Amino acid sequence: MGANELSMQLWRERELLEMLLFKLDEQQLLLAAGRSQWINYASREIEQVLDRLRSTTLARAVAVTDVAEEWGALDSATLTELVERAPEGAWRDVFTDHLHALTQLTAEIAQLRDMNAEQLGSVMRATQETIAALGLSTGEYTTNGDRARDDSARIVDTEM
Repeated sequence: MGANELSMQLWRERELLEMLLFKLDEQQLLLAAGRSQWINYASREIEQVLDRLRSTTLARAVAVTDVAEEWGALDSATLTELVERAPEGAWRDVFTDHLHALTQLTAEIAQLRDMNAEQLGSVMRATQETIAALGLSTGEYTTNGDRARDDSARIVDTEM
């Protein structure tokens, strides 16, 4: 392996991060539109992209080790450290571009993830309040369908 293989691996990672950003954006649009019945599908797709990212990250670590050895860096070198050790010219520019793109994508993903988590929390609280307002018992049940507890367990305690 060499710099070319690492660059290709970073391209795959960038594409997966863009797909993750798209899926998070899709999830946000579903939340904003009140289409909560599709959220579980969007969440499953996000998890699938994250699984693919995990395996891509492992492959990148192997490629980084090879390039680090070739360029005289530590085996555990970061992309920033590889950019510093890269020979002058094209490889330094290529890896600098990868670094900037990956940094920007992860910042956007973190921001969108936080916004979605906040919206999901709001949806959950609204659902809990609606159930509590109905006055229905939301007790716990066993796997046989029998009540596990006779007291009135509630999602939101209305007797405070």
